[in-house]
Amino acid sequence: MSRIKTVLLTFLLLAVTAPSALACAVCGGASDSPMAQGMNWGIFSLLAVIVPMLGLIACFFVFLARKAAQVAAAAEQSPKDV
Repeated sequence: MSRIKTVLLTFLLLAVTAPSALACAVCGGASDSPMAQGMNWGIFSLLAVIVPMLGLIACFFVFLARKAAQVAAAAEQSPKDV
């Protein structure tokens, strides 16, 4: 069992200390390369979808809160049939 741990630890240390493991091709390369520009466009396109969706979800909860306040106000103003 200790031999397996030694082998795994050796492979782990080799993988961590390898220069290629320190950065991906985009991060370690030139920032004006086509790969970096493609990554930037990918990030912007994801943000273009996620930010409006989160805004719509927030607007929906504001709508629900306002509607609940209207219903509560109408319930207080209506005469009680008790």
